[in-house]
Amino acid sequence: MSIFERCSISSEPRLRRPRRTACLTTLLLHLVLFAALVPLRASATVDVYYAPEDQPIDRVAALYDRATTYIYASVYGLTAPAVVKSLVEAKRRGVDVRVITDRERLTDPKQQRALNTLRLAGVPVRINRHDGLMHMKQAVIDDRINTSGSANYTTSGNRYNDERLDVITDAAVTTKARRKFLSMWNDQARFEDWSE
Repeated sequence: MSIFERCSISSEPRLRRPRRTACLTTLLLHLVLFAALVPLRASATVDVYYAPEDQPIDRVAALYDRATTYIYASVYGLTAPAVVKSLVEAKRRGVDVRVITDRERLTDPKQQRALNTLRLAGVPVRINRHDGLMHMKQAVIDDRINTSGSANYTTSGNRYNDERLDVITDAAVTTKARRKFLSMWNDQARFEDWSE
């Protein structure tokens, strides 16, 4: 007999109220159990920005300005003054800021200046020591947001090149991106601390 059959209203008035209360309680219990067993997942949002018209690197800097816990950035090119400033200020606010970049970019004087500024502010920087490029353009912010796309954190990547930046707000995707960053960060065989 289904719950609906058991909960049908009795023709006897003295049984109507207790049976109705018991049935509603049972139904409510089933709904609560169902809700507890079925994970609710808010839908992800993806905001897409294009360079040069949307100036995506300025958007990255704005995200960094709102960070409260951590910023983990893995980016091939890092010279944009707005991004460097936002990372330094985040570090001063007590945010855990870490950067991974590519060793081949160290020949660029602008990249060296940017990395020196970060290092002097106490931001640890690691570089790849493996044969391939560290070619990611990704940031993970506060277990809430991660960014990805083609744009390096450079003036060219913001104002001149045709580039794309995706800002993804999704806990599961962001957790995966954080795990990847920390895996790279802790991989002593493939990455090392940068010092001038």
